[in-house]
Amino acid sequence: MSEYERARTMPALPEHVFDQVSDVSRLDAWLPAELHVREEQLPAVTVHEDHTGQDASALFRAQKDQQRVEWGTREDGSYAGWLQVSGIGSGASEVTIHLSFFEEAHDPGEEAVHAALDRSLERLAEQVRLRVDDAG
Repeated sequence: MSEYERARTMPALPEHVFDQVSDVSRLDAWLPAELHVREEQLPAVTVHEDHTGQDASALFRAQKDQQRVEWGTREDGSYAGWLQVSGIGSGASEVTIHLSFFEEAHDPGEEAVHAALDRSLERLAEQVRLRVDDAG
């Protein structure tokens, strides 16, 4: 089993960040560009990966009271992750993403995962900034 985690501070209230990460229709705006999530009957979703051309059955749960989203594969249990939004005062938040690969064959490796997590957090920060700017 392999586990990876990254965190980033964002200049927005936790509620604004959580609104972005918990909306399935907005996931494509910040997830790795090669992943596309299609909502079915929540918590069921389908994830399409451009590299393989395959669809995977997955679960996506948003827990507003905890400012947390969780996801993972449905049938084979090979992958899971969570994202936690925490307020850190002064209208800022910290976002932590954690990934777990339960089978070595599904783990793309530390360098690839960290790069994907960093890009995703960067894209999320930009989406949150755009929403906060538009609201202001």
